[in-house]
Amino acid sequence: MKVLLSGNEAVARGAWEAGVKFASSYPGTPSTEILENLVRYPEIYAEWAPNEKVALEAVIGASLSGKRAIASMKHVGLNVAADPFMTFSYTGVNGGVVIAVADDPGLYSSQNEQDTRNYVRAALIPALEPSDSQEALDFTRMAYEISETYDTPVLIRLVTRISHTKTVVETGERTEKEKEPEINPEKWVMLPAYARKRHPLVIERFKRLTLFSESLEINRMEIKDTSIGFITSGVVYQYVKEAFPEASVLKLGMIYPLPQKLIREFVEKVKTVYVVEELDPFLETEIKAAGIPVIGKEVFPRTGEFNPDVIRKSIDRNYRPQTVSFPGIPERPPTLCPGCPHRGVFVALRKAKIRALGDIGCYTLGAIPPLSALHSCICMGAGVSMEHGATTCGMERVVAVIGDSTFFHTGVSSLMNIAYNRSPSTVLILDNRTTAMTGKQPHPGTGETAKGEKTKPVMPEEVAKAFGIERIRVVDPYNVEEFIRVLEEEVSEKEPSVIISRRPCTLITKRPDTVYRVDKELCIGCKRCLSVGCIALKMEDGKAEIDPLLCFGCGICAVECPKDAIVEGKR
Repeated sequence: MKVLLSGNEAVARGAWEAGVKFASSYPGTPSTEILENLVRYPEIYAEWAPNEKVALEAVIGASLSGKRAIASMKHVGLNVAADPFMTFSYTGVNGGVVIAVADDPGLYSSQNEQDTRNYVRAALIPALEPSDSQEALDFTRMAYEISETYDTPVLIRLVTRISHTKTVVETGERTEKEKEPEINPEKWVMLPAYARKRHPLVIERFKRLTLFSESLEINRMEIKDTSIGFITSGVVYQYVKEAFPEASVLKLGMIYPLPQKLIREFVEKVKTVYVVEELDPFLETEIKAAGIPVIGKEVFPRTGEFNPDVIRKSIDRNYRPQTVSFPGIPERPPTLCPGCPHRGVFVALRKAKIRALGDIGCYTLGAIPPLSALHSCICMGAGVSMEHGATTCGMERVVAVIGDSTFFHTGVSSLMNIAYNRSPSTVLILDNRTTAMTGKQPHPGTGETAKGEKTKPVMPEEVAKAFGIERIRVVDPYNVEEFIRVLEEEVSEKEPSVIISRRPCTLITKRPDTVYRVDKELCIGCKRCLSVGCIALKMEDGKAEIDPLLCFGCGICAVECPKDAIVEGKR
């Protein structure tokens, strides 16, 4: 059957067709939809885990039990899962395992542009990279056969453009395949004595995989014009074909280990060969290390997302892309939604002149104008750990800001560190009852699983109390004045404290009957209300105006009005 699928949907379908029984993930753009689609298959147990490390470890357990399993995450999620990832290479698998990781060239929704391929080199784990949705499905199915044949986890590398672009896919049927649980301590218990024996097996496995890559059909030569050729993989293959349709191409489906003999054969057939890849010179480094002459990052950029024009311009400096302009259309920077409960928190922080060390989530938008009230963002959970270091070193009037989903992801251990070492830190947990940034996924605090089943919610205040933190406050972020008062009280204390900002995300709650409007007689056009950064507000004929269709009735803008010109009304 032919259907239209995104790359993420195709990976999920391929896992289902391969007989996968267990799936675990933590949401992160651009990989989120893999698990969201796996949930739809009743034959697969699919879950949201608190973080990627837990997800991969659960998948390893499923493999040990004899079931095929999949873990999915974005590139920075693999950082969190790196500890089990590296050792999983030593143990190998029982039931086949695929780890689907989506990179984000161009940083559309990420804090860095790291290249996941560096991890497979470090772990000596094979990796496949699809160039469209059909390959995403086919490569996922193939990966399970490779996994069980060579006793190894297999990584499927995606990028944003493949994850989210839809192409036509020919689907297949499901094949059930299970093994008996494997109880073999010398294989699964990585004590030094056993791990020393496993490491040479990893090296030997890599040699066998390298030989396998030479005959693998997904590594193929397309010989046309032999004056110019390209070695490439993934979505960049599509860009190359569009930019240079008559050129010869060596398309690599398995990107690690590389088929060195096939590459050498291709280079011998073509006069000038370019290696085209987004981000790091991964393929290029491997090829040049083998003594094969190619051109790579000497001409191509090492940052950002590619497209056909980037490739053409890199080779021909006189090439001028055909751009299409849309005059009169302003740029729309990202912003918090109207009524977002995080807005009141940042207005309170700004008014109280308190520094905020932040984290990954919708609330990261508190860093940009006009709110400009967040002062750091490194990685999941870092704000809480950073605050401990800052306050311990004497920094005053500083708090940590972390969302509820992120708190369960990585913030719990950081808060435990604050409690254990009794640092005078104040942690703001912004509890909006969902994982909002990636599409309203549940988490341990919501009381609901990935499949919609009810479970006992884990409450942040109970976690803090269990750590021995005594100063715990729960505040409504719409009440800015109270929030400021609570902030002032807690940052002045010399012991750990937690403030929980609790109000549901506007995307998961009913729109209220209350809206706000501007009394034009009282409005002086000072634009102070615009400083809250709400898109429901605008200036019209020198006066502020509120769009009643956008207003969510939070009243945060009224807090900033010096003339009380913003008043409450009914929708």
